[in-house]
Parts: sequence; C-alpha cells; structure tokens
Amino acid sequence: MDSNRIIDLFLFTLPALITGMIAYYFFKTHTANEDGRRRFLLKKDLQTTSLPLRLQAYERLTLFLERISPNKLLLRVKPTSSNKDDYEALLIQNIQQEMEHNLTQQIYVSEKCWSVISTAKSATVQLIRKANLSEKTDSADKLREVILTEMMERHSPSDAAISILKEEVRELW
Repeated sequence: MDSNRIIDLFLFTLPALITGMIAYYFFKTHTANEDGRRRFLLKKDLQTTSLPLRLQAYERLTLFLERISPNKLLLRVKPTSSNKDDYEALLIQNIQQEMEHNLTQQIYVSEKCWSVISTAKSATVQLIRKANLSEKTDSADKLREVILTEMMERHSPSDAAISILKEEVRELW
C-alpha cells in the first residue's frame, strides 16, 4: 500500500509541478516583454526630444564647415593690411573662433564624425599656412590668390566632412 500511496502522491504532484513551471515561464516571459515595452516607450519619448537637438547640431556643424571652407572664408574675411602673416593669423583666428563656438555640438554626433570635422579644420589651417610659406606669396592679396588657386585644383577639406555629416544624418532615419 505504501507504494500505491507514493504513486498516487506522485500523480497528484506532477500536474502541480507542470502547472507551476508553465506559470513561471509565462510570468518570466511577460515580465521581459513589459520591460522591453517600457524601454521602447522611454526611448521613443527620448528620441522625440533629442532628435531635434541632434539635427540642429548637424546643421550647425554643416554651417561651421561651410564657413571655414577656404573659398567662403576668404570672401568673408578681408585682409586688414597687406601683410601676409597678419592675414594668415586673422584667417586662422577666425577658424579657431568658429570651432570654439561649435565645440559643444560634439556630444550629438558620433566620434568618427567629430574626428572628421576636427581633421577638416586642421587641414584648412594647414592649407593656409602652406600657402603663406609659398614663394609666390608676398602680400595678403597674393595669399588669397594662392589659396583660391589651390582650391580650384582640389576639393576643400570641408567637402569630405560635409559628406560624412550627410551620411550620418541619413542613418538617423
């Protein structure tokens, strides 16, 4: 009789164990789904707030790159004297001020993108310095001419950075 009683106890316990395991699995899955739903809703709310800020950062960085493009920079910043070194310093100072004005935008873009923007800025400064060291350059007006001639032969460093910015904005959608 003891063995029958053990078998009966086992037969009563087995459905309870199966029901318990199914309930555990159901609640575990349900909890995971609820956590995922909450994360999705939170991310959705954050995205509606942060997306306009990120787009504004991309716009400002594009404007920065356009403003430091040598062709546009030379049109906007006129020489104050005929001294080529003074004009070089004025151009580089203008680029540095533009960069400082947009430094905070780096938190909204990827590390790769910010690196490309910094490289474009440095390449533009190097281009101006190289043009100033040229033997053809003897005045501020000649410096402008040498830089513009250089820009006719190749693309501005800003152009590559702008294309990276555009690519990153496309990835936001």
